[in-house]
This record gives sequence, structure tokens and C-alpha cells, in this order.
Amino acid sequence: MMNPELIEYAELLSTPELPILAKLNRETHLTQVYPRMLAGHIQGTLLRFISSMMKPRRILEIGTFTGYSAINLALGLNHPTPSPSPEGEGSTIPVPLVHTIEVDPEQEEIIRRYIHEAGVDQQIVLHIGNAMDIIPGLNEIWDLVYIDADKPNYLNYYKMVFDNLRQGGFFLADNTLWNGKVLKDRSKMNRDTLGVVEFNEYVQHDERVENMILPFRDGIMMVRKL
Repeated sequence: MMNPELIEYAELLSTPELPILAKLNRETHLTQVYPRMLAGHIQGTLLRFISSMMKPRRILEIGTFTGYSAINLALGLNHPTPSPSPEGEGSTIPVPLVHTIEVDPEQEEIIRRYIHEAGVDQQIVLHIGNAMDIIPGLNEIWDLVYIDADKPNYLNYYKMVFDNLRQGGFFLADNTLWNGKVLKDRSKMNRDTLGVVEFNEYVQHDERVENMILPFRDGIMMVRKL
């Protein structure tokens, strides 16, 4: 984790948190048992910037929590009016979408409320349920996949989605430094830590990609499919 004073300095010298996101940030901290699961101002801004730079057509987020990162990803999308496509008369370019999956049905109300307040209802498709069950039914080719869910399944999500990530597309996986626990003796690691370590090591040896861990907040693994 970064020095808290450096985090505060970085936030002061970054574009201020959007009011709707600041409101969601505050409500999350007031109402949730584990509010630190929220992406937060700086990481949310990074996700919005990545989305804006990539101009993806389809984003998959695994792990919505209260919707902060999904909203940032949606706000970064390019939203052109659908127009005739070169594929033929009558066909249109699909509107960019974020598909986000949340396992906890109790989060649905706050997610939908803030998606609406942020004005991104048309850019976010919310799925409530187990991602391992939902993902196989999503018939999409992904440009960007953001994983921030249960750590033991990180590698399962990666393998499940890989063939549907376009060439040149990106995986982003949060918490890949896991508060430094990845440096522990393997025999002393709990199930979550082992899940993160196994994911990190698998990606490192996957010759189909190039990758790096960005030592930012709790570590973000960035993976580009070759």
C-alpha cells in the first residue's frame, strides 16, 4: 500500500472526484461492512482514463460492489450515435456497453440507483448472480475485462473469458499485491492469497500475453492479449 500522505497528495493534484462519485463513495463508507472494496477516487479515475483511451465497444467487469468502478468505466466510453456500418445497409455500430456482474443481490438497489443518477443507464448492463454461471451466457467479444471479485476464482475467470477477449484487448485485475501478503511463505497463505498468487504466476508464464503489475494502491495486473 502507498504511504497515506502520498495518496492524499496524489488526490489533491488530480482532477477532483465527480460529485456523483463522491456521493457514492460517502454512502458506501457509511453503509457497507467493507467499504475499502470501493475502487476510490484515484483508481476510479484511472479506470475512466483507460476506458476513454481504449474506446472499447464491450467491457466486462467481474465484481460490481456498489457500482463505483462500473460507473467510471461507463463514463469513459465513447458514445457515438449509432450510424450505418460498412458491413451493409441497415446494420449499425453497436452502442458501447459495460456488462458488470455482482454476486450479492443486496447491492442491486444502490448499484441501480447510482447508475441512474450518473446518467449511464444506457451504457451499463447489470447482472446479479454467480459470475461463473453468468459469463458463459454472455455472447460477446470483449475489449477490456476488469476483475475485482473473489480471489480464489481470479484464474478461473481469466481462463473462462480469455478466448472471448479480442486480440490486443486488456485484462485488468485488482488487488494483485494483496496488501503484501503475496510475499508470505506459501505454506502460510490463506485461500484468498493463494488465489491471487496462482493467478499472478499463471499470467506471468502465459505466452499468449504480455503483462505487468502496476504497483498502485493494492496492485493492478495489466495484461494485453497478443
